Amino acid sequence: MSSAFDNSPLDLEAHLAPYSARSALSRGRRYSEPGPSARTEFQRDRDRIVHSTAFRRLEYKTQVFVNHEGDLFRTRLTHTLEVAQIARSVARNLRVNEDLVEAISLAHDLGHTPFGHAGQDALNACMRDHGGFEHNLQSLAVVDELEEHYGGFNGLNLCFETREGILKHCSRENARQLGALGERFLNGQQPTIEAQIANLADEIAYNNHDIDDGLRSGLLQLEQLADVDLWRVHHASALAAHGPLEGRRLIHETIRRIINALIVDLIDTTRAALREHGPGSADEVRASGPLVGHSPEIAAQAVQLKRFLFQNLYRHYRVMRMANKARRVITGLFDAFSEDSRLLPPAYQSSHVTTQARLIAHYIAGMTDRYAHKEYRRLFVMDED
Repeated sequence: MSSAFDNSPLDLEAHLAPYSARSALSRGRRYSEPGPSARTEFQRDRDRIVHSTAFRRLEYKTQVFVNHEGDLFRTRLTHTLEVAQIARSVARNLRVNEDLVEAISLAHDLGHTPFGHAGQDALNACMRDHGGFEHNLQSLAVVDELEEHYGGFNGLNLCFETREGILKHCSRENARQLGALGERFLNGQQPTIEAQIANLADEIAYNNHDIDDGLRSGLLQLEQLADVDLWRVHHASALAAHGPLEGRRLIHETIRRIINALIVDLIDTTRAALREHGPGSADEVRASGPLVGHSPEIAAQAVQLKRFLFQNLYRHYRVMRMANKARRVITGLFDAFSEDSRLLPPAYQSSHVTTQARLIAHYIAGMTDRYAHKEYRRLFVMDED
């Protein structure tokens, strides 16, 4: 790990609050590089993520609805952009590092499999005897090893703080293998406030766009949402402001009010926590308990919304049918490649640094939905090339 970076000639972070992460105080990169001259180190991280192959593939990876089922449903890419937008709004209001929070937001789903959570669960089951599969760790593997853009190193060589923020969850067993990056999971510490913001922005984004996609698909009905407090309050507010709205316009007006209420509450609650605890540096944030969060009332309403979506959308029989197809594809690919590694592209057939099973997991996790379908057909359908 290289030492902390020198201050940029342009002090682009002078406005930040004392508890914010700063490029000049970063714990550095895995491989030393000359510093950038017209942007911060965290801006460089963001730019590398946007130009990565894994980022482009997010356009064709499932959020809830499989890509070919419609052009208007969210994908991993549109979800990622929504997370970054929300996170930057929160970061700006709290005077913390927008560039870092954006980099973390843009990278947080790079390791997701095709077919959303169903694909992840299927690949984890396939890898049960080989260390398991978890998309946060896979995102880290993408930025640390799997991207091939630079002559001097594998991966993107991101800053410690960006890599740390990608790891939303990590088992103690895996944390022990990550060195300094895993210490906070072993010591009960927190990541930077920017990482905490990205985490909550992720929840705000997916809860609300899943309502939108659920209604658009017909899997959810407006009448079902009447018992969800967040929806009921802001649905009434939209009608009060605009009269007898109907259709998509009413849905959008309601959802944007919900998102705004969640963001404002998050900012206000976090600002109060920062005043109470008074952290004077990013290291003091790490030593504190969680500082970014919602008020008890809004947190309870968010939990109620999650439960509603779980029961009525994620467990809808049509979604379960899609999940079943996803498991068949992922499991079929994994089993076929495990039985005969010669079916894999040459780059994934052998390695001196990892197991064959892990190479197969890397290959499958990097697929888009449609590429996974195509590979499955190539292996199991006689009329495919």
